[in-house]
Amino acid sequence: MKRLFKKSQKLVKGMPSAVLLGFVIHAALFLLAASLVVFTVAKKEDKKFVPPKPVERPKMQLRKPKVKVKKTSKPKPSTRIVTKVQRANMPNLQLPEMSGMQEGLAGGIGGFELMPELDQVSVFGSGQTIGNDFVGTFYDLKRDRRGRTIIMEPDKFTQELKEFVNSGWKTSKLARYYRSPKKLYATMFMVPPVLSSVAPSAFDEADTLGYCWMAHYKGQLVHKDGITFRFRGQGDDILFVRVNGKIVLSSRPDMNTWQSDSADSDKYHLGHWLAVVGDWITLEPGVPQDMEVMFSEVPGGWFYAMLVVEEKGVEYPRNWEGGPILPVFKTAEPSLDLVEAIHGDLVIDEACVTNGPVFRDFDPRPPAAASNAQELVAAPAVAVEPDRPSDDGMRTWTELDGSTFEGRFATLMGDTVVFKDARGKPRKVPHGQLSEEDRKSIELEMPPTFKIDFSQLSSQRILEMSPYNESPPPKLLDYVFGVKLRQTSSRIYNHELKVQFFAIGAEIDGNNFILLDRQESAFTPSAENQQSLTFHGNTVTLTDYEHISAVRRGQKYAGYLVVVTDERGKVIIHETSNEWLYPILANLRQLPVGKHFDKTGNRVGPPRLEKNYY
Repeated sequence: MKRLFKKSQKLVKGMPSAVLLGFVIHAALFLLAASLVVFTVAKKEDKKFVPPKPVERPKMQLRKPKVKVKKTSKPKPSTRIVTKVQRANMPNLQLPEMSGMQEGLAGGIGGFELMPELDQVSVFGSGQTIGNDFVGTFYDLKRDRRGRTIIMEPDKFTQELKEFVNSGWKTSKLARYYRSPKKLYATMFMVPPVLSSVAPSAFDEADTLGYCWMAHYKGQLVHKDGITFRFRGQGDDILFVRVNGKIVLSSRPDMNTWQSDSADSDKYHLGHWLAVVGDWITLEPGVPQDMEVMFSEVPGGWFYAMLVVEEKGVEYPRNWEGGPILPVFKTAEPSLDLVEAIHGDLVIDEACVTNGPVFRDFDPRPPAAASNAQELVAAPAVAVEPDRPSDDGMRTWTELDGSTFEGRFATLMGDTVVFKDARGKPRKVPHGQLSEEDRKSIELEMPPTFKIDFSQLSSQRILEMSPYNESPPPKLLDYVFGVKLRQTSSRIYNHELKVQFFAIGAEIDGNNFILLDRQESAFTPSAENQQSLTFHGNTVTLTDYEHISAVRRGQKYAGYLVVVTDERGKVIIHETSNEWLYPILANLRQLPVGKHFDKTGNRVGPPRLEKNYY
């Protein structure tokens, strides 16, 4: 401490007096300021909201929007095949062309024309309404309302439907069971004998086994001019028709008290059972009545539901049994696609699909083409050899200096192009001396060579059937068709090529053919793609089964056609399994996939079942 004190004394002693004085004064001021500091807390005032002055906006006069609907507007038509009619003693009805559907809602009701989706058309209905149709709902009683599998036996299923019928067709009775979200819109009820799994597939329920299901359709029964008629029908297993809350036809007398009073009931076949004759119904002109149709399949296997009409006082032609050939019940003229779908499983002269009354309250527009109730044959397109030149090849050629000459291209020798005039005299012109357009023409005239490989990959599976039916299960053959095109010459070709293939099938029991698939792709040969192209189509399923008539039916693979065209549309190479296919290329390009045709390229209906197969 003494040392520190002494050191401090030395420091003070050595410090200048002015510096020491300043230090003392600052210290005193600091102490004085500290003693005078006052801390003040101010309370912040709450802000008050003052609304702004209202802004005056000019008022605008609103006008009601006007939408002009053109009543004659319709979608752009596609390439079509026209059908023709030659049926004696029956009125000719009109059918659409190759589109397969009616041109729209007849008469242009409300100014709109509706076109059902082609891929939705089936014997159970279309995926889009046209207004005057019946809305169909599909129920699967093997699942609960959430889609979970439950146990359902045929006896219990029949009892459930019986309670539904006796309740006055209250759908709440089926609320505990699965109902498909998809609706179908039917203009007729003509389902010939088909595999019972077809119905679930039509409602996008392909994984549903074909037993213990029900379809319920609701609509209105109306006739423009008024009519007195009765239904005839039959269903395997269940068919009911109800008009204004009253059952007018039933195929199952054990499920309700309705009985036919006609001597013709259970006398003539409709399908593989005898038809039931319904009650007479009178419709006043334009006055609608509510109508419902219910049909279902119990044990699985084969199913059908067929409903025809008998107009009072009308004489009908007779079939091989002596029964009347009655027209199907319909609310619109059927499309060509629908008629063919029905004819594929309908016995000849068992019912008439295209004639008879149409139950609607308006006049349709004049249709575009006619149909035949017995056989539907479409008018062919002009079938010409696609690569056949339209002239002898003579044309005008232009050189870079603007001079021209007439000639026919003969060959390319190195960098020299050889032409021949009308007398056959050769003319040699350096390749680089021709105009750019003519040099391109020379390149197109000398395409490279290619190797074409057509493939058909197939696998077989067995269609799972009902556990309550012992019918032989159908075989399903899944095909995927494809093409590989590979350049085999070294010539450089910098132009796009289009490759198109056609996969052909045939009916097992028929003599016509089916366009199974049609696909196309394009490419320009280059080093990047190894001067090759490979592409495939979608899976195509063919069936092979024993029909209820003990006839083997179904489809089989029958051949292919592959064509390669340049950017001018000229076929430069083709390959086919059957040489008769290439001359009908123009027809095959227009034919809808899945439709039948003959060796001349004409669209035809599917092979028909002969009479009396029971």
